[in-house]
Amino acid sequence: MPLYEYISEHADDPESSCRVCAKGFELRRPVDREPLKVCPLCRHAVKKVISRVNTPKIAKPLSISDAKKAGFTVLEKRDEGVYERQ
Repeated sequence: MPLYEYISEHADDPESSCRVCAKGFELRRPVDREPLKVCPLCRHAVKKVISRVNTPKIAKPLSISDAKKAGFTVLEKRDEGVYERQ
């Protein structure tokens, strides 16, 4: 299930939000469900926040030995259109 972030539509007004939705909160919900429209605690309006996506970072290119250890087949070009396994 994906993790969604929500924040109060009136986060700067303490009377229009509770302390949870004023700071923002995360919620796991199935993809097929509609986004929340109100805070589950105070019932004031909330909006979904678009957050950063976490992607893996590769510090260095994989070497031939790393690729083989990971289960990949390493091919080397011999002639025009001819490849052989290393």
